[in-house]
Amino acid sequence: MGRVRWSVLDRSRTRRGESHQRALRETVEFARQAEALGFHRFWVAEHHGVPGVAGSAPTVLAAAVAAATSRIRVGTGGVMLPNHQPLVVAEQFGVLESLYPGRIDMGLGRSVGFTGGVRRALGHGKEDADEFSEQLGELLGYFTGDQPKHPGVHAWPAEGLGVPAFVLATGAGADVAARFGLPLVIAAVRGERRMLDAIGRYRDGFRPTVWGDEPYVVISGTVLIADTTEQARRLLVPEAWSMAYSRMRGEFPPLMPPHDVPSPESMSERERRLFDEAMQGHVHGTEDEVADALDGLLARTGADEFLVHTSTYDRAARLDSHRRLARLAGLAAEPVVVRG
Repeated sequence: MGRVRWSVLDRSRTRRGESHQRALRETVEFARQAEALGFHRFWVAEHHGVPGVAGSAPTVLAAAVAAATSRIRVGTGGVMLPNHQPLVVAEQFGVLESLYPGRIDMGLGRSVGFTGGVRRALGHGKEDADEFSEQLGELLGYFTGDQPKHPGVHAWPAEGLGVPAFVLATGAGADVAARFGLPLVIAAVRGERRMLDAIGRYRDGFRPTVWGDEPYVVISGTVLIADTTEQARRLLVPEAWSMAYSRMRGEFPPLMPPHDVPSPESMSERERRLFDEAMQGHVHGTEDEVADALDGLLARTGADEFLVHTSTYDRAARLDSHRRLARLAGLAAEPVVVRG
């Protein structure tokens, strides 16, 4: 575990009964805590029209996080490029890098709005994701100053700045990252076997460019450490139910306490199947169990970095889990002050 970097992604999940505003403030506070624990990066996400996710404007939130911290790298996991014009994205990251030089990451994804209504409100459709490679090339060209699509157009103050770019990918997205010479960020959303296959294609097809000399793999996943295996598993329940709910009803609800989640016996057959699927594939348990699981996963993937994206109702338990993980990974932690 000591040979890789450890970073954090927070999606600004809301909890039942709390406002989106509080969730965003909690994200900024969590970033301070992650920095004190010694994590390498802190990334925020982009979701639109989702009741359970407050993070809708990642570059704005990244600016708040960068202002509240001093050393940790800050970025997006990610900006969904099909929702935006590459010129505007380049300008936004150019401003961030100008204000917080040497600390900004540009994580980029190809997802579009979660529902048809959101996609219509954004002015985009599912087919726009097919233009990701073209948009990515245009965006990167604004930083190097040689984008050919709009001659004479410059993305000040981005031009000439070296903001690291990352591709958030599943499936074919790994090939895009390889072609552009960019780091790959990937999760086992379709199972570990498919993730390993995508990582292999990425490494085999990687082409050095001005953006990267060699492959760099960031794997992302949930890590939950508690006193017992059962306690850790229980902490997974709120996010798993939210995921199952979203697949049935088209929206992520706010996280609820584990004891309020319907029991498997009271779920419909489809609900139970989706819930069981959402409970799979997470690294959780005691410190020893998690250390063994992570050592195995890192060995199988050869990853250079692990981006932890743990969500649970109990924020204190989540912070304790990250504190234990930082200790296992040998991070240079400072005392974490929890503000009221």
